[in-house]
Amino acid sequence: MQQFFEFPVSPSFSFDSFVPCEGNVAALRFALRITDPADSECLLYLYGPSGSGKTHLLKAIAGSSFPYLSLHDQISPEQLVSTFSTAAGLVVDDLQAMPDDPDLRRALWQLFNEFHTSGRTIAMAGAVPPRELSTMDDHLTSRLLWGLVARLDTSDDTSRRMIIKKVADDHQIRIPDEVVDYILATTSREVGALITCFHQLYRFSMAEKRRITLPLAREVRELTLAGGVL
Repeated sequence: MQQFFEFPVSPSFSFDSFVPCEGNVAALRFALRITDPADSECLLYLYGPSGSGKTHLLKAIAGSSFPYLSLHDQISPEQLVSTFSTAAGLVVDDLQAMPDDPDLRRALWQLFNEFHTSGRTIAMAGAVPPRELSTMDDHLTSRLLWGLVARLDTSDDTSRRMIIKKVADDHQIRIPDEVVDYILATTSREVGALITCFHQLYRFSMAEKRRITLPLAREVRELTLAGGVL
């Protein structure tokens, strides 16, 4: 029986909590390689759509050892350099969000070159392959191809089902298979939309103190379509 307690949810960005599936297992294997002191490989670039697991793997690589930075956050060249000036690893996410700023581009390229020359860990990610990073320094996009490159793809239903169940586990909730199937059948195929749908269902379940069931999922969908659930 489902108990109605609102637990604080702190997603664990670790390798153990990553959900491996056919579309991301190579990326997971490469991420483990560059964190293995016995492996000489130290450069990794991940790419794929939003929600495919790139950020999870980068944060798992960073752990408590390296800073993690997303280029979605506004940052100056000086802040970029100071963030990694004494770091043992360069972990930068969302390269596709790089603004058209020559100074910032130059600062990231110089950091990359320094870390690569010294053999320190470099892990980066973006929505597209290196050659399609139009606002990045050409030298950097070329160098990214020197290391390990992996695409993450969670577009199949098996992967999406596993991800929904993992998010439910993070909330300490067991979600019935029929509810997972309903979410997959009635929601956008984008992973972020699936997770948002689950969160709406979860919050409504807690507010109403009702178990997550197929009838409740249908009710929440109707309310959402009518603009009644946030």
